[in-house]
Amino acid sequence: MEVINALGRRKAAVARIYVKEGKGSITINKKELQTYFPEARLQYIVNQPLQATEKAGAFDINVNLCGGGFKGQAEALRLAIARALVKFDEENKAVLRKNGFLTRDQREVERKKPGQKKARKRFQFSKR
Repeated sequence: MEVINALGRRKAAVARIYVKEGKGSITINKKELQTYFPEARLQYIVNQPLQATEKAGAFDINVNLCGGGFKGQAEALRLAIARALVKFDEENKAVLRKNGFLTRDQREVERKKPGQKKARKRFQFSKR
């Protein structure tokens, strides 16, 4: 049985996944998907590539997830699952690309600059 690994990133979140054929269980940091992401919206984000390729329930996915918040982690995991599905079968690439699951969202938080309140916000200017 072949194990496929893939990496997904979003904001500060990094998802390393290991995929093998199985019954469809998704384990994130030794917890079930429903326990780690109790919100249905985040579970939906994670399962999007599997539903788009109609492979839900065909793979066991083991995930190491670190950094970022819940939404960033869910989107990093979605990218990793999409990349792994392409490695497993190249025919999945067209469907996943069309839905935008293979595109890495590179937006990051802009750093705070010295002498300012936030990244873009300035202190109030007084002429007199």
